[in-house]
Amino acid sequence: MPGRRASTTLDLMQRLSPLDVSFLHLERDIQQLNVGSALLFEGPPPTYDEFCTAIEVLLPAFPRYRQHVRRVPLDLGRPVWADDPHFRLRDHVGHRRLRAPGTDDALRTLAVRLISQPLDLDRPLWRSWLVTGLRGGRFALVNTNHHAMIDGISGADIIGVLLTASPETPATPPPRSPEWTPEPEPSPAHLVTDAVVELGSSPVRAVQGLAHALRPAALTESVAEVVGMARFGEQLAHLELGLNGPIGPQRDWRWVRASLDDVKAVKNHHGGTVNDVVLAAIAGGFRALLLSRGQRVDGRTLRSMVPVSTRHTDEHGTLGNRVSAVFADLPVGEADPLARLHAVSTQLHTLKTGGTALGVDALLGAADLLPGGLYALGVKAWAHSPQRIFSTVTTNVPGPQVPLYLLGRRMTDMYPYIPLGADLRITIGIASYAGGLAWGVTGDHDSVPDLEVLSDGIDDSVTELIALTPPSTRSEVRHA
Repeated sequence: MPGRRASTTLDLMQRLSPLDVSFLHLERDIQQLNVGSALLFEGPPPTYDEFCTAIEVLLPAFPRYRQHVRRVPLDLGRPVWADDPHFRLRDHVGHRRLRAPGTDDALRTLAVRLISQPLDLDRPLWRSWLVTGLRGGRFALVNTNHHAMIDGISGADIIGVLLTASPETPATPPPRSPEWTPEPEPSPAHLVTDAVVELGSSPVRAVQGLAHALRPAALTESVAEVVGMARFGEQLAHLELGLNGPIGPQRDWRWVRASLDDVKAVKNHHGGTVNDVVLAAIAGGFRALLLSRGQRVDGRTLRSMVPVSTRHTDEHGTLGNRVSAVFADLPVGEADPLARLHAVSTQLHTLKTGGTALGVDALLGAADLLPGGLYALGVKAWAHSPQRIFSTVTTNVPGPQVPLYLLGRRMTDMYPYIPLGADLRITIGIASYAGGLAWGVTGDHDSVPDLEVLSDGIDDSVTELIALTPPSTRSEVRHA
């Protein structure tokens, strides 16, 4: 909940999951796997010292913010998290001031440059900036974490700890945390020994896993997955839409905003879910982009990976990635916005009820049976191979529907940033907050110079769907 101070217990030497390790190995000079956000607030802004204190208070609840990744010598095992003896809070917290007039466009341009900067993989994998000088006396927080450290759902927990549900500020500053003393770092010998012991237990886990997999119910599930993947492969021809390919080092970021009540009215009147409406609008945006490029889209679909959180309730407050995924074919060949919505809704209902979500942790489970070096080679080989399985990622993270405050200042807007991946030139994050719904559209600056056409197309598609819903539920869609 907003405002709570969660206590998180972590092993002193917690090993990264196979999925988290994959994100580290996928990092390249031109591919920064940083997840980020821009949070906008009413003024007046806090001072830099006040902001640092607000973050310092939550550090004991989230030890990962003072830990770095230690690799095992010779890559004999997966890396571990260990306290960073050189951690200094102000190395990770910055302050930027926009020049007048301090527009939202200027903030967006600054934010994408900050978020997409490479993080030092030998230090704690996060940065946060206080940005002042926004028009109207407002300010913003720009945050970034490496994808190996955090997923969208656990990220929402961190924001919930930093922010509160009450505009009241304490009469006195919170007490300073006791001086932090990092735990001694594991020695190379300790890392190697621990990795060898864990690797030695892998055959036991493999036998246990085989016994589980041979259960009749498990065999039935496996056959269904194989059939589903075969059908998945048959549809790869739909992907040749020019949206996959090499990317450069620079990013563009566009924002779209709508009323959540209006989107709910659309789904209540026409059927489906909020997520169906969101994806239908994205399908309309991609249709506009492809048509503007002179491409034929009749009868075509565009495949999106849609991550689904598998984080259990008792795991909130912990960091790391807990996700599965479904693959949705967005009907970019459909001109009618309602037909797009119905197509998306029908397809996602089938995917959900058919149990076709692919557990990423399960797909990577074999990594537990491999030495770290072999696993790293496999991931890097995949990263340098052309990727044509899907053309974009769209991830929807529900946020709190009550106003949140930082040191008494109300947060007005929240925009998500999703990194680009191997051969993925466009990704889209969606976040809901306090009656609003925001799309954060990330694009490669070099290969997608027309990203604004996509964001405008999403805006137009939302507006069309709202216009096709009873007038009493309409409100203006703001587009930044």
